[in-house]
Amino acid sequence: MKRITTFLCASLMIQSIAAQSFIQAYKNRADMVTQANITANLQEFGNLGIKTTGSQANTNTLNWIKNKYTSYGYSASQIVESPFTYGSATSKNLIITKTGTLYPNKYVIICGHFDTIYGPGVNDNGSGTSIILEAARILKDIPTEYSIKFIHFSGEEQGLIGSSHYVNNVVYQGGVRKLDIKLVFNLDQVGGVKGNNNNTIYCDEDQGGVSSNNAASAAVTQQLRNCTALYSPLQTAVDPAEDTDYIPFERKGEVITGFFERIRSSYPHTSKDTFDNMDPIYVYNIAKATVGALQHFATASVTAAATKTAPASFPEAVKIYPNPANDVLNIELPSQTTQFSFEMTNATGRSFLKTTNETKINVSKLEKGVYIGIVKTGDQTVVKNILIDR
Repeated sequence: MKRITTFLCASLMIQSIAAQSFIQAYKNRADMVTQANITANLQEFGNLGIKTTGSQANTNTLNWIKNKYTSYGYSASQIVESPFTYGSATSKNLIITKTGTLYPNKYVIICGHFDTIYGPGVNDNGSGTSIILEAARILKDIPTEYSIKFIHFSGEEQGLIGSSHYVNNVVYQGGVRKLDIKLVFNLDQVGGVKGNNNNTIYCDEDQGGVSSNNAASAAVTQQLRNCTALYSPLQTAVDPAEDTDYIPFERKGEVITGFFERIRSSYPHTSKDTFDNMDPIYVYNIAKATVGALQHFATASVTAAATKTAPASFPEAVKIYPNPANDVLNIELPSQTTQFSFEMTNATGRSFLKTTNETKINVSKLEKGVYIGIVKTGDQTVVKNILIDR
């Protein structure tokens, strides 16, 4: 999480998009972001508890992230766990590599931390984690000219420990640069504040540190603003880069940019950094901007064939209807699904209904209101908001 800065360049003027052209294929993929996936990721992240570096909850969260990539079709050879020590504790970064078609040895890094402190950290940084996962899902089979590394860092809250270890031991070895990086795109605390008009996102620009990379950072940050305007409904402003996982890269002269929420929440680093106190729609819109920008940075294919996707994943195939519901709720699942459970809870997790292998659910005894419907089968979970209305 970034510290509060005292000098913000926050022009809200509509930015020029002349430097980049709208690409329909990029927009199509940005529109593949789903609110259901974002919401499910955020709620599952919150349920994993306080993810302090070195804790069991931290390990469980790394495994949860890794299982997401496996479910998207990433192979074991693409997934690397990179351990590091912090005091007497051991933790791991998670690195997933998607190889580029023209420049396989030059990397666009998209990253964010998954460790938390004092609370479940749904905003700081379940929001960034959820967006990176959604981008990885959508771009899994999309050819990109440059390789992409999706990196989930631990140890950020203790002083950028995980990202510093990665830069000093993987990017550089013995002082020799081993990884050719095009740019680093970081997402940290992009969950917004519930009830606010969250329509603007900060784009982080390198305005200090190693001065030789400032101009290049300004250029890619402008490109990030352009992509946000092209592929999402959000406005942008510029925020000086500081105190999050791109900084160890910046200190080595790498080009950096990133997203950070415009209206700053006071809940991070407290027990109140929960799903109920942030804005999942804001995260959804930032995810669309992220998918658009990541395609631009990595130069994704624009051909029609490349926009085709694999058959719908389990979360996309699950249908719960009608919504709003009155007396009966129907659950539609992929034909191969035979064993599943369904539960309805409120936002605090209190359970009101549980069934097993039932596709028609009697909800006539539930009071009017908003519930969370949870479908589980094997290691797959789908979470949807359900309105009971009479």
